[in-house]
Amino acid sequence: MSSDNALDDDDTFKILIATDIHLGYLEKDAIRGGDSYTTFEEILKCAKTNQVDFILLGGDLFHENKPTRRCLHTCITMLRKYCMGESPINFNILSDQTVNFNTTQFPWVNYQDENLNISIPVFSIHGNHDDPTGAEGLCALDLLSASGLVNHFGHSQSVEKIEISPILLQKGNSKLALYGLGSIPDERLYRMFVNNHVTMLRPKEDQDEWFNLFTIHQNRSKHGPTNYIPEQFLDEFLDLVVWGHEHECLIAPSRNEQQLFYVTQPGSSVATSLSPGEATKKHIGLLRVKGRRMNLQKIPLKTVRQFFIQDVVLSDYQDAFTVDTPNVIKKVENLCHAKVNEMLEQAERERLGCPLTPEKPLIRLRVDYTGGFETFNTSRFSQKYVEHVANPKDLIHFLRCREKKERIKDELSVDYSRVLKTTAVEGLRVEDLVKQYFEATEQKVQLSLLTEHGMGKALQEFVDKDEKDAIEELITYQLEKTQRHLQGRSVITEQEIDDEIKRIRESKKNTMEEENEIDEAMNRAKAHRLERGETSLDINMSDPLSDVDSDQDAPPARGRGRGTRGRGRGRGARASEPKSSTRGASKKSQMTSQSRSIMQAFQAPSQRPSRSTLPTSYAEDDLTIDDSDEDTPVTKTRPSSKTASTSSFLRESSQSQTSKGVSFDDSDEDDPFKGPARRARR
Repeated sequence: MSSDNALDDDDTFKILIATDIHLGYLEKDAIRGGDSYTTFEEILKCAKTNQVDFILLGGDLFHENKPTRRCLHTCITMLRKYCMGESPINFNILSDQTVNFNTTQFPWVNYQDENLNISIPVFSIHGNHDDPTGAEGLCALDLLSASGLVNHFGHSQSVEKIEISPILLQKGNSKLALYGLGSIPDERLYRMFVNNHVTMLRPKEDQDEWFNLFTIHQNRSKHGPTNYIPEQFLDEFLDLVVWGHEHECLIAPSRNEQQLFYVTQPGSSVATSLSPGEATKKHIGLLRVKGRRMNLQKIPLKTVRQFFIQDVVLSDYQDAFTVDTPNVIKKVENLCHAKVNEMLEQAERERLGCPLTPEKPLIRLRVDYTGGFETFNTSRFSQKYVEHVANPKDLIHFLRCREKKERIKDELSVDYSRVLKTTAVEGLRVEDLVKQYFEATEQKVQLSLLTEHGMGKALQEFVDKDEKDAIEELITYQLEKTQRHLQGRSVITEQEIDDEIKRIRESKKNTMEEENEIDEAMNRAKAHRLERGETSLDINMSDPLSDVDSDQDAPPARGRGRGTRGRGRGRGARASEPKSSTRGASKKSQMTSQSRSIMQAFQAPSQRPSRSTLPTSYAEDDLTIDDSDEDTPVTKTRPSSKTASTSSFLRESSQSQTSKGVSFDDSDEDDPFKGPARRARR
């Protein structure tokens, strides 16, 4: 690309895409506490330098469900600094905004608010770390939305059906349909897709002229039979999917050969776990859309703390030492010192010429000591690197393979590939631990009335979201329902009761009935709390039945999208007219959190909101992708735009069989938008 001006014209959308910012991660850490804030500011600076039309965030803007006052204050300050101003907005919204932004009392895009001066609109879905919860179903993004700094979309209230209504944008002759789906527990969303309960709405008029962009925040990689969302579940008419929640940066769009759309995975902008996926270089994307074509430029982030990870298997160094070697522990320790020093030298070389990169890198050495080796004192080992690394306390991680206990009748027919199993397990959720416990425990202490899924979710509500009565209400609700059922069946003997309870329990496992029972129990807890005069002042963002991050730690939520069309407020605002500046005061809410033991969960009530999500569908054309690593600043002026209205949609269930094809253009042409479209629909 010889000239950025050749790419940017009155018909080209310029969109900065990023996901998983995780503001507030380790903010109390003396060394790493400011990392998430520094990188977020770099992202906003990049958006302003390139004069983008808007910023698109794929969820998990905040790391905590209840962000601290410092975290909220810093976020609001930066959004006001970089996203407010006199610059005109050069695109219009054609869809019904009361449907698109249905979680606020100001259901219109922030730049069309006569009381605000917005120069760069921010559109964001919520993730599993910052999802809506509580009596009002609010999240931190709703605070930013009410203050006019962020446009929160993709939120749904239903747990049974999801309809995704797109935000229809037009700039010049280019039309963009922006779909969003906030985080939902993967198992629930998986069942919804399988049962065709996810619907995506499409404009009735000129379907082939719309570029369809979908933002989702779910597990992309498979973590279990239903604990992820396969790409094949998404509709074929999509052109580009921005996938949040996964932290590994795979921003270069990859083509799904079955559905014929592209998927980009920007990854996180801060390392929240010391896993291999976090060690890849962090990027954000500058997406250009013109008509039915796109160009994606990846921009490396310069303020991200370096992270190096290396594995050492001691049994591979038999030429240097064995278990019986004298002073073998000292030799192992010297080997680890050498490996750590190598990574520190590499970090120093890569940091040269990059003054924005933090001085102390993250280093993780994973040592497999299987085979009879002994571990050494990691605290004493790490003392040497306190002044050189950002994570001295978890510099070394020991792991080993152990023999899985099982009854072996014939030692000659043992399958040793099944016997060995690694012990290193990271990122487990509360409900996972509950499930693992009951899978491994003896039959006599198995749950007989409740399901592992229900107990895990109730326990997660208590631990993650401070819902005091979650477990008690779930037990009480299930007990009452089971008693009524047994009375109706007229079972008398103890054996008949046991058999009937077992049948009931097995019949509702992993079904919508089980989800509904959990939701009902949480609603009852809320009602009891309100009867006592207790109100919920927290802004808890975990989903009532929220799921977890692929390599992190929290759950999701969503929003509902469909309604009457034709709201007039702010629609078609004067894009090129100067906007009057106004001052506003932002209200800060203080949130209190308490830590309590798990046993206390059996002594009080809780509450939890229901949710749902929206589906999408559309058509596509020609896509051009630029995967260069160059960070090219762009200047742009925003022309005035006309206002239009689009109110009619076609409803398409997920996995509709619209056939389409996308051609990938990786040529080195100066203008990727020049020339005929190479993507044909079949």
